[in-house]
Amino acid sequence: MSGVVLFGLALLFLTSCGRNTNTGDLVGVQNRPQWKNDINPYGMVYIPSGRFTMGPSDQDISYSYTARPRAISIQGFYMDDTEISNNEYRQFVNWVKDSIAHVIMGDVYTDDYGNEKIDWEFELDYSDEALDELFYQGNDQVNGKRELDVRKLNYQWERYNLKEAAMDRGKSPRSDFIEKFQINVYPDTLAWIRDFAYSFNEPMSRNYFSHVAYDNYPVVGVNWHQAQAFCDWRTSIWNKNKEEQLGSDGFRLPTEAEWEYAARGGHELVPYPWGAYSLRNAKGCLLANFKPGRGNYPEDGGQWTVEVDKYDPNDFGLYNMAGNVSEWTSSAYHENSYAFLHDLNPDFKYDAEDTDPDAFKRKVIRGGSWKDVGYFLRTGVRDWQYQDTTTSYIGFRCALTFQGRSLNDQY
Repeated sequence: MSGVVLFGLALLFLTSCGRNTNTGDLVGVQNRPQWKNDINPYGMVYIPSGRFTMGPSDQDISYSYTARPRAISIQGFYMDDTEISNNEYRQFVNWVKDSIAHVIMGDVYTDDYGNEKIDWEFELDYSDEALDELFYQGNDQVNGKRELDVRKLNYQWERYNLKEAAMDRGKSPRSDFIEKFQINVYPDTLAWIRDFAYSFNEPMSRNYFSHVAYDNYPVVGVNWHQAQAFCDWRTSIWNKNKEEQLGSDGFRLPTEAEWEYAARGGHELVPYPWGAYSLRNAKGCLLANFKPGRGNYPEDGGQWTVEVDKYDPNDFGLYNMAGNVSEWTSSAYHENSYAFLHDLNPDFKYDAEDTDPDAFKRKVIRGGSWKDVGYFLRTGVRDWQYQDTTTSYIGFRCALTFQGRSLNDQY
């Protein structure tokens, strides 16, 4: 009798592993979610798969000795058409602030799986004395003003380190590769003063992130970790509110290779994103926001930063891929990384710890900024900054890996 039962269980197992039990045909697992290839997040453009020559042009002779140009193939991906603006980043900051306030007020409930969730329907009143701990108190107040204590705005997130897990080959428990972070998300507004000695930038420090006049200007004063946290938050918000789930492959910083490929706009061996060899058009007008000549900052239309959609986009539809603010990438910086990178979706990553030498904490930034001379606006020029550093001239934009194959790609 037991043999019959075992035979029946074995038969049930065989007929349920991806087979149609009615016909006996191998048809794959049924009732899988229908995937749509037309996900195009608001504010993003699709960058089609392609090949380009990564690195400095033949005009930059000395630099080409340390960063030899090489042919690279890139998988299609989405990219923000502009740098992340103050107002977009403020949505992140306000979400963190509201989340903390809801927890303080006890506006939480337990879902069917035992997880605590915030009751977002509950309307917050920030004048409530119960929320005093979110504001500066006592000697930290200026003229008795009720001002938010930005040191409290911390965002917690987790990620699974796929690269480390792959190297381990399944020898260690999964928990060894789950990394947890707590990041303060408020921009470093004092960077405007600290970056430039003997320069009057206090108005920018006080107003740049908070005043409505700068809503459409690129957020600055965010370090590499804060940019990563923003991408994680943006993914979670999408997954909670959209039918099409992005899963763990959500929004992220672009790799250095993706950034350069996108900046070139489909043009090969030309130094600037607009596909030309000059920083001016035929009428003599400057085409980006940088430091022209010997320091005529306002000549290009901006004393500091300008709006994220200022100037014409490149042929991929991306704005300010040269100038305005330099942009974080996900890649670690190594002077000679082009010599050992793969030619398919190349990337060099190193997750530096706080105890690591400073040289290990360097991340690639690209594009040049409002305070840089024209050389740094070239698509092939690399630069770096420490991952925990905040400045008034570095911002970022997000990328999103395309799932599947697009009909727009050429094969």
